[in-house]
Amino acid sequence: MNPVNRLLIIDDDHGLVNLLKRFLEGEGFHVDAAYDQASGLSAALSNDHELIILDVMLPGGTGFELLKALRLQSSVPVLLLTARGEAVDRILGLEIGADDYLAKPFDPRELVARIRAIFRRTRETPAAATARPDHEEVLSVGDISMSLGTRTVTCSNTPVDLTSVEFNVLELLLRNAGNVVTREQIAETALGRPLNIFDRSVDVHVSRLRKKLGTCPGTDELIRPIRGTGYFLAARAPEKSRT
Repeated sequence: MNPVNRLLIIDDDHGLVNLLKRFLEGEGFHVDAAYDQASGLSAALSNDHELIILDVMLPGGTGFELLKALRLQSSVPVLLLTARGEAVDRILGLEIGADDYLAKPFDPRELVARIRAIFRRTRETPAAATARPDHEEVLSVGDISMSLGTRTVTCSNTPVDLTSVEFNVLELLLRNAGNVVTREQIAETALGRPLNIFDRSVDVHVSRLRKKLGTCPGTDELIRPIRGTGYFLAARAPEKSRT
């Protein structure tokens, strides 16, 4: 099955799912649904969907448990639905591997905006594919090497498994090595949306990125926080090469 524009909603609220299906199908998406953890995980692992909309509370287990199991086998983008005011749930979801979150209740138009923002950063446009040269661009700073064409990263020649958000954050920091990048810039580039007040998404994604790079010798303090502003990669400008 072609997953393009095909979404999977995993939520036990049948009324909400039916409402969202009608709205999203009106926006040009194909929508499947699952209503408990077991069937939701099975559907999510089918590779039939381009994005998963996942509720935290599910019969048979939690959305967090489903997300953990999913991330062992799949990097499909996940948009987490959480209860309003439950900041801990949102942060935990991002730490486990969600790409973004939305607090209930929400405007369906906001859901569509978040979905399209995720697609903008995970899809390659035909124009970009056509314009790509025969040789891929590679950014290198210290022991970190990033291939933009294959969207892969190595540190000391060891592959580093990054989500699409983490890859985009690292690319932005690499391109601006030695300069401060604001949290607002990171949100616009990596999340595809403005940074909301009290939004911790950027900080959580950067924290996960730092932990993953921290397994590489000499990178513990490579990405440094600037209190109240953003982050910077403590290195000279990246070397660019064609491979």
